[in-house]
Amino acid sequence: MVQLVNISYVSIIMLFNSTCEVSNRTVAFFYEKTGKPISQEWRTRDFIVVGLGVPICVFIILANMLVIVAIIINRKFHFPIYYLLGNMAAADLFAGISYLYLVFHTGPWTISLSMEQWFVRGALINMSLTASVVNLLAVALERHQTIFTMQLHSTMTMRRVVMLIVTIWLVAIFMGLVPTMGWNCLCDLSTCCTVAPLYSRSFIVSWAILNLMAFFIMVAVYTHIFIYVRRRSQAMSPHTDQPSNNQTVISLMKTMSMILGAFVICWTPGLVILLLDGLSCSECQVLKYEKYCLVLAECNSLVNPIIYSFRDEDMRATYKRILCFPWRRMQQHEGTSGIRFEPVKAGAPSEINDTISTSLQPSSPQSLLPL
Repeated sequence: MVQLVNISYVSIIMLFNSTCEVSNRTVAFFYEKTGKPISQEWRTRDFIVVGLGVPICVFIILANMLVIVAIIINRKFHFPIYYLLGNMAAADLFAGISYLYLVFHTGPWTISLSMEQWFVRGALINMSLTASVVNLLAVALERHQTIFTMQLHSTMTMRRVVMLIVTIWLVAIFMGLVPTMGWNCLCDLSTCCTVAPLYSRSFIVSWAILNLMAFFIMVAVYTHIFIYVRRRSQAMSPHTDQPSNNQTVISLMKTMSMILGAFVICWTPGLVILLLDGLSCSECQVLKYEKYCLVLAECNSLVNPIIYSFRDEDMRATYKRILCFPWRRMQQHEGTSGIRFEPVKAGAPSEINDTISTSLQPSSPQSLLPL
C-alpha cells in the first residue's frame, strides 16, 4: 500500500515539476526557510520517539487486526454498524502503518528525504485521519437513521455497505493526494507553514476547519440521538418488552459515544495546532507542542480496540477465542493424534484384544472457534 502511494506521488510530482522549478530544492531547504529545526545528529528525544513508537505501532496494528478478525468470524457482528466499526478498525490499522512509516522517516532521517518521500509521509497521516472522520460520520448517520425508525440494526444491504466503505476510502485517498496536486507551497515559499514546511497555509487551515466541523456535526448528531432515546425510554411502559431492547440501543450508543469522545480528545489538539500555524500565529509556539499532539493522535488508534473489549461482552469473548485458538489447536492435535499404549498383561486372547481396541480409540475432537 505504501509502495503504491509512493509510485503515485512520484508520477504526480514529476508532472508538477514541469510547471514549477523545484528540482534544485531539498526538504532541508524548506525546513530552514520556515524555521523548523532539523538535525543530522541523533538526540535523546529521537531515540525515545523510535524506541516507543515502534512497539506502539506494532501493537496498534495487531490490536486492530484482532478487531477485524473478530467481526469476520462472529455472526453476531454481521450487521451494518459492525461492518462500519470494522472499517474503523481498518482505518486505525492503516494509521498504525502510517505512524510506523513516519517513525522511520523522522528525526535525523528527515534531512535525507526526497520531496516525494516527504509527501508520502504526510499523505499517509492525512488518509488515515480522513478515513476515520468520514467513517465516524457514516456511523453517526447510520445510528441516527436506525434509531429514529425504531430499529436496533440498519436495514442497509451488503451492497450499500460495501459501496459506503469504498466511498470512504476514495475520499481519504483524494484528501491525501490534494497537497501533491498543487495545493502546496513549492512555488510560493511565503505560504509555507511551520509544522509541515511543504504544505501551504491555506490547505492546513482548510483541512483543520473541515475536520473540526465534522467533529461538531458528529457531537451534535449523537447528542440529538441520546436526548431522543432517553425521552423514549422514560415514556415507555415498564410492562412492555421494549425497555430491554432500548437498553441495548443505549449500550451501543454509549460505546459509539466513547469512541467519538476519544477521537475528538485525541485529534482536536493537533488540529488546533495546525489551525494556529496556518493562521500565522507567531506567539503560539506550535513547534513546542507539535510532537505531543502527534503522540496523542497516535494513541487514538490504540484506544478503540480497548473500548470495544470493555464495552462489548461478545467482542471480548471473541477476542479470547481468537487468542486461545493456537492453544486449543494444540490440545486438539494431541487429543486426536495421540495413541495411548498400555502394557499387555498375560491373560486370555479376548482380554488382550479388548485392551488393544480400547487403547487405540482416539479422543473426541473439540470444536474450535464456534460461530
